Amino acid sequence: MDTTSSGGAASTVVSDLNFDGSTSNVTSTTVSNGGLTRTVTDLIDGNAALSTTSSDVTVVGSSGTRTETVTDSAGTTVTSLVQTVTANLRLHLAKKLRLIPESGHGGHWNFLWVVNPPLFEYDDETKGWVAAHHAFTRPHDDCVDLLDTDPGKVLCWRYDLVLNGFEIGGGSIRLHDPVVQSRVFRALGISDEEARSKFGFLLEALRLGAPPHGGIAIGMDRLAMLLSGAESLRDVIPFPKTQKGTDLMTDAPNVVSPAQLLELRIRVAEGSS
Repeated sequence: MDTTSSGGAASTVVSDLNFDGSTSNVTSTTVSNGGLTRTVTDLIDGNAALSTTSSDVTVVGSSGTRTETVTDSAGTTVTSLVQTVTANLRLHLAKKLRLIPESGHGGHWNFLWVVNPPLFEYDDETKGWVAAHHAFTRPHDDCVDLLDTDPGKVLCWRYDLVLNGFEIGGGSIRLHDPVVQSRVFRALGISDEEARSKFGFLLEALRLGAPPHGGIAIGMDRLAMLLSGAESLRDVIPFPKTQKGTDLMTDAPNVVSPAQLLELRIRVAEGSS
């Protein structure tokens, strides 16, 4: 899997799959995600590669190389969906060809660091930039000037640790410079006045001299799932929720009494479920 960047979020190689030494043949695979469906044919014949850059899917195999730009039903080029679809296609084919186990570790432990991701991603609904992780991640020093001119090319000090395809840890180096933090807010469409109103406590703390700081959080439940060979996180969590978010042991969420609502100063709006 190649996660290197060539200078911007839109040009980052997001998925790469190689089948070396496989004798299996897959003639047609359909992957659906939301309203997007694509069929890849004649993909694998002993050795093939699948990669995607931006909104283009490239298939390399014995029948040659072809690139297809994926669009939605309205004809709009879709980048994020391409990334999701090709990632799922990569896993589907790897399991189908028995290159990776259906669950568990299969006797192999493959670690991967994902580093230097974009700080922002473009929101088609609001027609503006939003934080890909959160607005308090430190951008690379050589990308700071891009905050005002080309936010989509700003990379940041965020990192994820992947084990056998599962994210088992993640974190970031936080912004400690109030001037740069204000520029990040402006790139997100947050004015200086709004920033002071919402995050004044943070900006003031940074002005008082917060040192560089960061961290990482480890997902022990995912580690337990891999170590035990369980098929789902719910198999290793003491009190798992259902897919609908309910707790079978305590029957939560449930009806709340008026006295409890009053104690918490919560009022239920009329007509809400």
